[in-house]
Amino acid sequence: MTKNKRNKKRDIVALGLAIALLIMINYIGSFVFHRFDLTTEKRYTLSDVTKDLLKNLDDVIYVKVYLEGDFPAGFKRLRNETKEMLDEFRTYSNNNIEYEFINPSENPDKKQQNEVYKQLYDKGLQPTNLEVKEESGTTQQIIFPACLVSYRGHELPWQLLKTQMGSSPESQLNNSIQSLEYEFASCIRNLSVVSRPQIGFLDGHDELDTLAVQDIADALNEFYSVKRVTINEQLNALKGLDAIIVAKPDSSFTDKDKFIIDQFIMRGGKALWLIDPLYTSPDSLRRNGGTLAVPYNLRLDDMFFKYGVRVNADMIADIQSSVIPVNVAMRGQPANIQMKPWIFSPLIMPTGSHPIVKNLDVVKVDFAASLDTIAVKGIKKTILLQSSKFSKAILSPVRVDLRMVNMPLDEKRFDNPYRNIAVLLEGEFESLYKNHLSPKIAKDSAIDFKENGKKSKMIVISDGDMIRNDIDYRSRKKLPLGYDKYTNQTYGNKNFILNCVNYLCDDSGLISVRARELTLRLLDKKKLKNERLKWQMINTGLPLLLLVVFGVVYNIRRKRKYSS
Repeated sequence: MTKNKRNKKRDIVALGLAIALLIMINYIGSFVFHRFDLTTEKRYTLSDVTKDLLKNLDDVIYVKVYLEGDFPAGFKRLRNETKEMLDEFRTYSNNNIEYEFINPSENPDKKQQNEVYKQLYDKGLQPTNLEVKEESGTTQQIIFPACLVSYRGHELPWQLLKTQMGSSPESQLNNSIQSLEYEFASCIRNLSVVSRPQIGFLDGHDELDTLAVQDIADALNEFYSVKRVTINEQLNALKGLDAIIVAKPDSSFTDKDKFIIDQFIMRGGKALWLIDPLYTSPDSLRRNGGTLAVPYNLRLDDMFFKYGVRVNADMIADIQSSVIPVNVAMRGQPANIQMKPWIFSPLIMPTGSHPIVKNLDVVKVDFAASLDTIAVKGIKKTILLQSSKFSKAILSPVRVDLRMVNMPLDEKRFDNPYRNIAVLLEGEFESLYKNHLSPKIAKDSAIDFKENGKKSKMIVISDGDMIRNDIDYRSRKKLPLGYDKYTNQTYGNKNFILNCVNYLCDDSGLISVRARELTLRLLDKKKLKNERLKWQMINTGLPLLLLVVFGVVYNIRRKRKYSS
């Protein structure tokens, strides 16, 4: 057998073995699934919580993504990342995820376009107005960076773009991409959950009424069973609830009501407290231009102290604040309404990395007090919201006067910075009534007193109005929570409250996915401008040069081989 024939036979055998090996690997791969994520932050690796959620799906989830069309590179990146995330979800869901990308502006007829926009807006999708630069100038383009997620006849909106006041467009897009897994997984969980957690808004202590919290109640109703509960000193009043919301009470809690709440927490119940320690009369402020803020007598101080927090009888003033309309005209002159900073309406920029506040938009508070944490064994405290660097806390009684808008805001006078406004408490709480009950009551089987609690959580917020939506009294309809009618700005209050409740009631650990970090790697624009020609030459010339060098070396070696 000649040398060429032997080589030919060897090559055929090697090819056959390679094909057989490839078939075997594919066959094994059909039974064993694994993906290799080589990114530093594991951006393409789903959390175990999400994987478990997807594996338990028993029907198809259909996603309509309205992020299709001709738009800037940043939104194309968001579109592509969304598609990759949906593909990843579909892989782990046994193909129970289906999706399509839709261009809501595809129809050239403006009237039909507007009808489509209105339908999407009515379903809860928020549009974004883009300025697109063209040769003839700039044009306005409306896009809907959002989705509708459907499952078994139910539908939920999913907002892809997460805006944050003061953040660059690049940061907002990166934050939106970071949130993709959590937001989509939350939609799936909320659509597929069989037994919804029970949430109770407390009544009986002059808390905010149904209309004042209607917007957040409607939002919570998408995920939870929400009702109003009056304790009225009934031991079983809170039975069956997973969490309670105490929204701006202004009358005293009786000892029996406090005992029932305390025992609810000892049994693992969760609580969201929104407390105003001072009474500020809006009617006096509006009618007389001023009022005196004085303390309520809620009788909750001992409870909070026992659990690890103190709500101070003061009021935060902050240079970083919202504005209100004020008539600055002299007496007898025509009205001259101007927007003036109002130091008692701080704008809080969440800066923490906790899942509740991560990438959250600015939160607006009104007449908020300050909080202090107390050292309590076994209780972990996490500060969620703080005032700005230029703020202070004014001890009660506090004179609140509209004429303050004319005072110069001297930063030196706001010398008590970073006052706590919201704090999360987690751990095994000890009962307020431990060692305070008679043996007969403590051992009564009907009461079943618990002096040491199961693991639980609570959030204390020193502003009762944070959860209150404004009302259009002419139509008796609610306005969106966080909406400021003076500036037409919608703040992050609703998302903050939703995140609080989700964290309190989330036993799956899904909300921890919100804390995931994706590193934003941006080009140095200054360096790019100064060294543009250099890198263009390297990127275009270097490959050609390497190709020429390779060709020359190859030809020289070939000539030497066949000439010898």
